[in-house]
Amino acid sequence: MLQIRLFPLLMLMLAFGACNKEDDDSPDPDPKPFEVPATEDIVMYEVNLRAFSPEADFQGITARMDTLKALGVNTLWLMPIHPVGQINSVGQLGSPYSVQNYVEVNPEFGTLDDFKALVDAAHKRGIAVVIDWVANHTSWDNPWIQNTSWYTQDGNGNIVHPPGTNWMDVADLDFNNADMRLAMIDALKYWIEDVGIDGYRCDAADFVPFTFWQQAIDSLEAIPNRDLILLAEGSRADHFTAGFQMNYGWDFYGKIKGVFDGTFSATSIFVTHHSETVNLPEGVRKLRFTTNHDETAWDETPIVLFGGKQGALAASVVTMYLGGSVPLLYNGQEVGLNVNLPFFSHYPINWTINPDMAAEYQRLLKYYRATQALRTGDMTSFSHSDLVVFQRQLGQETVLVAVNVRDAEKEWAVPAELQTGVWKNSLTGQAITLPASMNFQPYEYLVLEKE
Repeated sequence: MLQIRLFPLLMLMLAFGACNKEDDDSPDPDPKPFEVPATEDIVMYEVNLRAFSPEADFQGITARMDTLKALGVNTLWLMPIHPVGQINSVGQLGSPYSVQNYVEVNPEFGTLDDFKALVDAAHKRGIAVVIDWVANHTSWDNPWIQNTSWYTQDGNGNIVHPPGTNWMDVADLDFNNADMRLAMIDALKYWIEDVGIDGYRCDAADFVPFTFWQQAIDSLEAIPNRDLILLAEGSRADHFTAGFQMNYGWDFYGKIKGVFDGTFSATSIFVTHHSETVNLPEGVRKLRFTTNHDETAWDETPIVLFGGKQGALAASVVTMYLGGSVPLLYNGQEVGLNVNLPFFSHYPINWTINPDMAAEYQRLLKYYRATQALRTGDMTSFSHSDLVVFQRQLGQETVLVAVNVRDAEKEWAVPAELQTGVWKNSLTGQAITLPASMNFQPYEYLVLEKE
């Protein structure tokens, strides 16, 4: 009798639930995964959490997400978010690249829920989130240290720091150990499957064997319904064979500094561009930059390297618009930060300086993202010792870029084939017919689109 009495009640409950299903605001158990931008369309922005906001935490990034979207970036790379090791720690707060636990967040930055809220806020604005992954080594107080066979050891059985470095705050992992590899792959999968990030920037990738990267990326790519962004901090060609879509354009960074300081002619930038991209497999890119966290910590800032605000912008135009690469901006670059930005301590960026520079970066990035020819078009270069001049064309879309890389006025004899037809200044909308000769002011640049 009890079963007979309960059955109508059960049916009533089920019917009520069905009638009110559309009112259920519980999370979708199988939400549509975030669609990451194609590699050729990525505009990457690096965040140093200890500098990005006065709070130096996840919420400080979330609060500025609309500003980042307005700037024109579509991929955030966060420097390591994990707890920092305390043994042999360096600097005021320790290096974020000394990872104490691969599956936890640094309480300095907030909670896991705070981080998930950051990822959700980014996704709602069409921005992908990748995090730094330090595979080569851990801190000395990482729980993994109990497994001594997971680490490189000397002849006396002592775990060592990474050979050939002065990184005394970290212990070198031994990639001959299969169990360690599987543990790391599980940790990599956790942040994608359970937290919802969109990929990794892999630190010191040249230090880690190709066979591990291939094994790890194969495992990550087997995750259903997920496309990932994978960047290797390194320059080995086999990164692309392993499955990375990007690695670093170190040669280009060195060359553009040399071009702007007068060591090299402007034309030499095309030689480096060609050597970096000529043998790249289809669909992969070099990451190019005029600064990043390493450079701004140890090298000069773009403001110093390239001769001031105008020079820094000119160098960015060459770096972003030359094509065949993924452009990177480092936080503070867009407002012309002129101090070395540490990452072992707090140094909040003053976002109110140089609003004109931030507005110009926004214009430059908006045009870059709207113009397929800049990202994938065929390039024609024009020789000049003091101006970087090139044209990119895709179908009916033709863009001409000319950048004075000198802190002095320079004349350009315009090639005859460019003097025909009407051009439009891509950043101002003004129509222009190119004369036989043009004078460029110090670090002046011109971006033209064929009408």
